[in-house]
Amino acid sequence: MTSTCPACASASTRPFYDGGEVPVHSCLLVADEQAALGFPRGELELALCDSCGFIYNLRFDPAHNAYSSDYEETQGFSPLFQEFIAELASRWVARYDLAGKKVVELGCGKGEFLVEMIRAGAAQGVGVDPGVHPERIPQDVRDRTSWVPGFFPRDFAELNADAVICRHTLEHIASASEWMQQVRTAIGDRTDVAVLFELPDVRRVLEEGAFWDIYYEHCSYFSAGSLDRLFRRTGFEVLDLWLAYDDQYLIIEARPATVPAQGAFSIEDDREIISKAAERFAVAHTAAIANWRARLREVANAGGRSVIWGSGSKGVAFLAALGADSSLVNAAVDINPYKHGKFLAGSGQRIIAPSELTEIKPDLVIAMNPAYLDEIGHDLATLGVQASLEAV
Repeated sequence: MTSTCPACASASTRPFYDGGEVPVHSCLLVADEQAALGFPRGELELALCDSCGFIYNLRFDPAHNAYSSDYEETQGFSPLFQEFIAELASRWVARYDLAGKKVVELGCGKGEFLVEMIRAGAAQGVGVDPGVHPERIPQDVRDRTSWVPGFFPRDFAELNADAVICRHTLEHIASASEWMQQVRTAIGDRTDVAVLFELPDVRRVLEEGAFWDIYYEHCSYFSAGSLDRLFRRTGFEVLDLWLAYDDQYLIIEARPATVPAQGAFSIEDDREIISKAAERFAVAHTAAIANWRARLREVANAGGRSVIWGSGSKGVAFLAALGADSSLVNAAVDINPYKHGKFLAGSGQRIIAPSELTEIKPDLVIAMNPAYLDEIGHDLATLGVQASLEAV
C-alpha cells in the first residue's frame, strides 16, 4: 500500500472509495465453475492525488498479476470495434507519416491493432504482450509482423521504431511514472518518434457511477489532465489529446521532448472536476448497484431470466459488485469463441455463445457496454430472441 502518488510522487493523496475484495483478474480463462467461484481476490481502494488528479488503487499488489497466454481480453470479434481500430490506424499512419516505417506496440493483446497499422501502410510491426497468439494473425500480414510473448522492458528493452503504440495497457501499470520514464529512456535520442497511447477516461467512470468499470487489474485511472501531466513530466511533448469510442477512451499523441513542455489543451484543466466527481462517486456507485439489483429481482420475481452480454472486465466487475444478487444472472454472452464454455471469475456464470440464447430465452439482456447496443440488438433480432435489451 502506498500513500504517495505513483504518477507525480506527491503526498497529497486521499482515499475516496473502498470496493472491498474483488477478483484479481477478469479476462483469464477459467475452465470450471468451482475454480471460478474460488478465484483469488484482492483489495480495491481508490485514492485521488489532489496535486495531479491521478487516481489509483492504493491496495494494489502486483504479486497477483498472472498475465499469460490464457488472458483473453480481445474485443476484435466486434465489427464496431474493428471499424474503430481500422480508422484509428489509418489516422495515425497518415498523420505521423508512418507508411513504409516500423512501429512497436506495447501491450498488443492479440495483435488486432498492429495488424491494422500494417494494412494502413506501416512496413513492419513488432507486438509485445504475454498474451499474444501469433497463430491467430492473418496470413496477409504475417511476414511483416513479429511478436514478443512477454513484457516491456523486461523482455523487450529497446524501442527502435518510428512509432511506439500502447493501447489499454498503461492503466494496468502500478508504477505509472517509472514505466513512462522507461519508455522515454528506451526511445533514446530520437525526437521524431510518434508516441501514441489509448486508455479509459476516468472522468466518465466517476460521473456515471460506472462501478462496472472499476476492477482490480486497472490499478491506474487517468483523466485527460492527469494523463497529459504524466506525459509532460516524463519527457514528452503532447501533440493532441482527445476522446474517442463514444467518449469512453482517452487518446494521447506525443513525441519525445528534450526540454519541459507546457500544457496547451483545455481538456486537461480538470483537477477540480475530477475531485468533485470522486467525492460523488461512492453515492452514485451505490445508487447504480441498487438500481440493477432491483431490476434483476423484478425479472426473477416474475419468473424470468437475465443474462449479461460481455464476459470481460466490465461483466466481472458488474457481477462482483452485485454480491449475492449476481446469482440472478443466468449466463454471460460473448461473441468471442475462445471464451465459450468457460466461467466468469468470482461469480461463476458460464460464458455462452449468442446462439445459446434461443434455449435460455432470456427476458432481460444487459449490455456491458452501451457502444454495442445496436450490434447486440441486431444479433438478438437475427436469432429471434425477444428480450428487453438494456445497457449499464
